[in-house]
Amino acid sequence: MLHLGGLLFRALIVWIDFRCGATHHASGLLCFCLLERKRSIHRASAGVETSCSSPCRRRSEHTGLGMACRLTCSKVLRFFRSLTRKKPLKPEGEVSNFCCCLTTLDLVGLGIGSTLGASVYVLSGEVARKVAGPSIIISFLVAGVASIFAGLCYSEFGARVPKTGSAYLYSYVTVGEVWAFVAGWNLLLSYVIGTSSVAKAWTGTFDDLIDNNISQTLEDHTPMESLGLASYPDFFAAGLIMLLAGVLAHGVKESAVINTVFTAINVLVLIFIIIAGFIKGDLNNWRSSREVILDAILLMENFTTAQNETMDFGVGGFFPFGFDGTLEGAATCFYAFVGFDCIATTGEEVNNPQKAIPLAIVASLLICFLAYFGVSAALTLMMPYYLLDGHSPLPVAFEYIGWEPAKYVVAVGSLCALSTSLLGMMFPMPRVLFAMARDGLLFKPLCYMSSRQSPVVATLSSGAVAAVMVLLFDLKALVDMSSIGTIFAYTLVAVCILVLRYKEGPGLVRRQELFSLTGLLRPPSQPTHRTSKNVNIVLIIILLLVMALSVLLSEAVPSLRRRELWSMLLVSVLTLTLVLAVIIIWRQPQSTNKAAFMVPGVPIIPVLSILMNTYLMVQLGGETWTSYAIWMALGLIIYFGYGVRNSVQKQRLREARIQLNTAVNGDVVR
Repeated sequence: MLHLGGLLFRALIVWIDFRCGATHHASGLLCFCLLERKRSIHRASAGVETSCSSPCRRRSEHTGLGMACRLTCSKVLRFFRSLTRKKPLKPEGEVSNFCCCLTTLDLVGLGIGSTLGASVYVLSGEVARKVAGPSIIISFLVAGVASIFAGLCYSEFGARVPKTGSAYLYSYVTVGEVWAFVAGWNLLLSYVIGTSSVAKAWTGTFDDLIDNNISQTLEDHTPMESLGLASYPDFFAAGLIMLLAGVLAHGVKESAVINTVFTAINVLVLIFIIIAGFIKGDLNNWRSSREVILDAILLMENFTTAQNETMDFGVGGFFPFGFDGTLEGAATCFYAFVGFDCIATTGEEVNNPQKAIPLAIVASLLICFLAYFGVSAALTLMMPYYLLDGHSPLPVAFEYIGWEPAKYVVAVGSLCALSTSLLGMMFPMPRVLFAMARDGLLFKPLCYMSSRQSPVVATLSSGAVAAVMVLLFDLKALVDMSSIGTIFAYTLVAVCILVLRYKEGPGLVRRQELFSLTGLLRPPSQPTHRTSKNVNIVLIIILLLVMALSVLLSEAVPSLRRRELWSMLLVSVLTLTLVLAVIIIWRQPQSTNKAAFMVPGVPIIPVLSILMNTYLMVQLGGETWTSYAIWMALGLIIYFGYGVRNSVQKQRLREARIQLNTAVNGDVVR
């Protein structure tokens, strides 16, 4: 018990030292006094005389214990502080070797290509048929607004920190090294799995055009019947990944040109679909009566019985599944807007990044929303939502209106969309790897640049990992993991915006300021260390409230629908507390540092982004979180085993400390 008490007291002293900024000498003295008090109480309770017969020996023991405790506290404190060291915006000795050749149009094409993938050809039919009906256009509107919140946060950081690294770099300059590594590791997870999944979908789409000859041949000659592995190794998808990796390694401008061409074809096909839908569409498909729905269910009864599944087509009309179904569809449609963050990794390769990156992010999200909105409207106008095919809705819809040859146009557009989506997934992955390796958190060879100013080692290495995954693993079980990685990065960027906007200025002289309720509600006009700390504390409370509210809204849906008192009361209390916390942050003074683009409506928009992203993460299943935990454990092993010791920022701080000590010693000698 004495040993346990001593450990608890040491932990308390580390916390006191960290919060109050006490010197190492004061920490050791306080630790020594508290430990001695504990020992005296223990001896008195045991009936042992507390006086010592040898004062010199006792003084020696006291000195030794004090020194040991002081050293231990100092090491623990130094270690925890090292995890939150921040990278400066313009670090000394860091030179960009990227080719600065991209334009705003290239970035818009990259954002549209990576976001407007195959989901525009498939997702609309699945969500409309099973979840939202014709109100899927409202679902896409809600999802588009939610994605704009995250896009605005990325846009401000793109204007403030025009460097390669995306959410990894934004976290590094705002909340510290360990959170930056977590963000970067999450991005790598989403990009690797996303690349493998899109390559698999590309080969599947192409295989459908040639009567599935590729899959049948590979299943017959190279079957893999094992749990967790794919049914056959997809050599075609692996070769496609390595081909595109070679194109990306050759040069960024060539990759951007290819992406722009495929994106243009994809957009033209989508315009054709939208025009065809409005020409051949029928508004009565948005006003289906309940009787028509019941007739459709009766016609499909034999099929559903054979397939052992139950069909639910709602009650008809524009909201056949109610507004709840529309919101559920919005949660699914949000994933269709994932991909714009690849623009944020081009900070060192674009002309005038402070303006180009925010403009490209907002423009690409707006164009993608119009495309999703138009395609979903055209699809549900051409064909009643309850007749839509969940796997190939557009070809079936064109057959329904008598335009059967149009399905080949759709197939071309789908392949182009998958190609740009694949490029959009593979483009940012080596740049995040490069940024982490340049900072010393991952292996140094990954930041090697070719003579064409391309991160060739990182590009080929990331492509090889994705190719191995598509060869071996069953990707259906891993797709949700990529969603966690992306949404976690979105959440962390929103948190970083709040931290950055309420941070005190760099030239502010820090003075001791005690917490007071008056200072919290009536803060000064300029941000100080105290107001910045208040915002950070309230932000932690907001994160806890958001997690509790998300879990409650996810798990207590039946109780909320029945309007049970406990659930309504708990949701009301959490919501009101969250609103109060947001108001407290809103009252605090913001930083006077301006950028070319700044998120409007702070703190409301970042908090809404955090809430929506957290709710989506809570929706994912337990198996997904287990796999994610294994991935994060692997990443933390790499960080604590390699990154902590080889951090470039750690070396910068050490050199600065040595220079400061040398200067001080020189002044003392003189």
